[in-house]
Amino acid sequence: MTIAEMFGQSGVLALLGMGVVFGFLIVLIVCITVAGKVIHALGLDKETSIAKSAPAIASGSSVNAPIAAAISAAVHQYKK
Repeated sequence: MTIAEMFGQSGVLALLGMGVVFGFLIVLIVCITVAGKVIHALGLDKETSIAKSAPAIASGSSVNAPIAAAISAAVHQYKK
C-alpha cells in the first residue's frame, strides 16, 4: 500500500466520521425541538405556584423582621 492510498483512505475515513457526527447532531437538534414543542403543547413549561411564592422565613431564624422586609421588597421590585 502506497502513501497516496493511505492518505486517500484516511481522508475517506475522516469525512465519514465527520458525516456521522454531523448526522447525529442534526438528529439531536430535531429531537430536542420536537420535545420542546410537545412539552409546550402539553403545558408542562408553565411555572408552578410554589416557585412563584416567596420562601417562608423560619420562626427560629436570627433574621430581623425589618431586614427580611427590605429583602422581600427588593426582590419584589426586581421581579417587576
